[in-house]
Parts: sequence; structure tokens; C-alpha cells
Amino acid sequence: MSGNEFDAVVFGATGYTGRLVAEHLLKTYGVDGTVKWAMAGRSKDKLASVAKEIGAPETTPFIVADSDDPASLKAMAERAKVIISTAGPYQLYGNNLVAACAAAGTDYVDLTGESHWIAQMIAAHEAAAKKSGARLVFSCGFDSIPFDMGVWYAEEEAKKRFGSYAPRVRGRVRGMKGGLSGGTLASGQATMAAAAKDPSIGATLADPFALTPGFKGPEQPDGNTPYEDKAVGSWVGPFMMAGINTKAVHRTNFLLGQPWGKDFQYDEMQMLDGPPKAGAGGFTGFSLSNMPKPGEGPTKEERETGWYDLVFVAEMGDGRSLRAVVKGDRDPGYGSTSKILAEAGLALTGVPRTTTPGGCWSPAAAMAPVLLERLPKKAGLTFAVEG
Repeated sequence: MSGNEFDAVVFGATGYTGRLVAEHLLKTYGVDGTVKWAMAGRSKDKLASVAKEIGAPETTPFIVADSDDPASLKAMAERAKVIISTAGPYQLYGNNLVAACAAAGTDYVDLTGESHWIAQMIAAHEAAAKKSGARLVFSCGFDSIPFDMGVWYAEEEAKKRFGSYAPRVRGRVRGMKGGLSGGTLASGQATMAAAAKDPSIGATLADPFALTPGFKGPEQPDGNTPYEDKAVGSWVGPFMMAGINTKAVHRTNFLLGQPWGKDFQYDEMQMLDGPPKAGAGGFTGFSLSNMPKPGEGPTKEERETGWYDLVFVAEMGDGRSLRAVVKGDRDPGYGSTSKILAEAGLALTGVPRTTTPGGCWSPAAAMAPVLLERLPKKAGLTFAVEG
């Protein structure tokens, strides 16, 4: 089993998002308080520089570890209850860390949206994680917690109100304001490069059931063709993260024993002001101006003035429905993601292994009730039924 020296270690703390995660932990828990955490990265000098930058005291613990040095990762994993990894692209830098956590019995969370890599990690490390007790939870940022939790919350409310779970949920992005970081762009570029070399990766990316090994569900609604969606009273169009989030949602249903049904359908689209104009496509919620480099991202003001508003319509077979809404109080990609990721890591350490045993998990399947309680208090999310 993992060590108890630290409740959490932020790996990649000198990167853009890692720095924000460390800053959240510092502001929320201090350094010598009830939560014992450390900053980890390749360079002690860089760690010290970031610590000074965010106002952390000189007593802040540092761990020098490198994604290319398995021995250093093993030593780090053995000192912590959970590793919070922000060091992406994960398909380039994440393999050894997941292996180290799986072997050590150390919990692990990240913010990857690299679905083909998650599939590879499940295949490679599920057995070892089950044996050691490590809970490996992928996609614990804006990809995919607000969506994964939004569907879970909508389903739980449907069960309370209607007596059974809904066989269909529509995920709709009603609005958001925020920007991309260089790390997100780098991950997307790495995925496109990998798919160009290996056609099977493209097939994985296109398959909503790529993360449910041995199970293939029904045909899913078309999320790529714009149309006027009467259920939400708006035109809708493609959402750039739908391919990531839908896989997480189907994995949650799969891991929970398919309470929403084996024929469960989920699609995710962006609400539009009207019919899309000719030539317009993709997602317009993120600013793509001045493409950042890895390590760069939105300014503090951009993060703090950002927000998002997500709607989940749970539809019963008899025509009844309800709307669940998830909102975030910071820009989705970084201001909100850093808080969500930090709190997901800490939440996971408090979930008994009798409830969530070792293995590869989606966020809602691993710890939905704890996240529902913790995220509104600590990470600026709200969950509500509308109307």
C-alpha cells in the first residue's frame, strides 16, 4: 500500500496547471495544516521558484521526480496517498507514473482528455491496480468531471422524482467563457500525430464505448450535425470535448453495473444562438487567438472572469423529463480545472477501498457522492435541478 507521509503530491507542479493546483492547495489548506501535500517535478530550483511565485513558505516540501526515471517515480509514489498529475501530454509523459502508482497501491488522478491513452492504461494496469489497491482515476478536470457528474446527478434526481433512471440524457453546453493553455494544444497535437501513425487510435477516438472493454452499447445520437433541439429550446451544434466526455459517461454506467440500462444513450452538444452560418463549425466557447505554448495559458483575470453553464436533460421512456444544471465559477480549462483536480485527488483518499477498490475508474463511478458534497464547497461548482 501507499505511504502516508503526504496526503497528496502535485506532480508537474512547475507547469501551468500544476502551479494552479499547488496554489489552490496553498490557499485552501496551507502547508502545515490538516492536509499534508508536496510539490514534485524535475527540477528542485524550478519548484522553489514556483513556490516563491505562489507565496508558499520555505517549509513547502519538494520531491524531485522525472517521468523518464521510473525509480524516482516509484520513490515518490511510495510516499503519498494520492498523486495529482498535471504532466501531459500523458501519452508522452504519463506511462511510467501510472505504472508506479499501480504497483505501489497509490491513488492517482489526472486531467487527461487522451481517450486512447486511457484505454491503453486500463489494458496495461487494471490487474496490477486491483491487486495493489491503487485507484487510478482519469479525466478529473473539466474533462470530464462536470459532465460525468452532471449525468450522474441528473440520473439520481430522475430516480428520486420518477422512481427509475432515465434511458437517455442530453448534455448541452449552454454557455462558457475561457481560454486554452499550451498543454491542451500539445495534447491535441500529440493525439493527432499518434492517430496518423496508428489507424486503430482513430477508431478508439470515434467509439463512444472505447472505455467499456467487452461491452458495446446501442447506436448513440448524432452529436455532429447541427439541428434545432426542442428539448432545450435551442439550436445545437458539435462540442469539441464530446468525444472525450461521452466515453467517460459510458464508462461510469459500465463500472456501476449499468444502472441506467444497457441501452443508455448520451450525447453532448453546444447550444447555439441560431442555425450555424455556412462555413462555421467547431466550438466557439474557447478563445483560439494567440495560440499559447506549453506552460502558458489564460491570465489571472481571464481565469477569474471565466465561467460555464451546462444543462443535462434526463428523459424518461414515457416522455417525462427533468433538467439538471452544473455551473462553474472560473474559466473551464484552468481556473476551474485546477480546483476540481485538486479536490478530486483529496476526495479520493477519503473513499474507503471497500467502497471503491483498486482498479481504473471514471470520476463519478469512483467517488460521485463525495464529489457532489465537496466540489460546491471547495471548487466553485453548483449542481441544481432547474424548473
